[in-house]
Amino acid sequence: MTKKGGRNRFDDDIITPKRHTIDSWRIFRIMAECVDGFETMTSLGPSVALFGSMNPLPKNSKYYDLAEEIAAKIAKKGFGLITGGGPGIMERGNKGAQKAGGKSCGLCIKLPSEPAPNAFIDPHYELHFRYFFIRKVMFVRYAQAFVVLPGGFGTLDELFEALTLIQTEKISPFPVYLVGKEYWQGMLDWLKNTVLFHENIKPSDLDLIQLSDDPDKIAAGIEKHYQKTKTLENF
Repeated sequence: MTKKGGRNRFDDDIITPKRHTIDSWRIFRIMAECVDGFETMTSLGPSVALFGSMNPLPKNSKYYDLAEEIAAKIAKKGFGLITGGGPGIMERGNKGAQKAGGKSCGLCIKLPSEPAPNAFIDPHYELHFRYFFIRKVMFVRYAQAFVVLPGGFGTLDELFEALTLIQTEKISPFPVYLVGKEYWQGMLDWLKNTVLFHENIKPSDLDLIQLSDDPDKIAAGIEKHYQKTKTLENF
């Protein structure tokens, strides 16, 4: 849509784009986050990443208790517990690990409205990241399994990145558990009935995902995989 004279109605709002004048220096900030993460995470030992919403759920939500119970059972198997360090489901995961005597790690992300790290992270394992992609490297490199509870875009991002990296053999395979059958079943049905139907994934790709609400089964499955592989780093 144009004004008289052929000028676009947005012409008066044109913004001169910023030039990339400082990108070569940004690498040092990226390197610093990588070094800090690598040096800290290597001392964590075998660990499991637990994901879920930082937003408040209904007070009687079963997922809070499930997160804490799963984390505790994982910790009793000798695994550290890694979360995004925030409130909500992540907080209950860190709480469960700490109460069970396990190492409790929080990979916090700096956001415009940044929530405070939850109170159940071991101080030595509380890390802060400016960049999402570096934070995700830490999750993927050092976790022997992913346990994914209900969450939003961030949780889905971390889930599908891990599945993509396993599918394309860019990392060693590890168990990926979805917790919350009522929450995830619709997505799994869509993957099977739409994405697989259009041949955008293979039937074997669906086998990368395990759906379970049983804390004992999840902890035992993770332990069995680790005893078989003894892998502390996935790439």
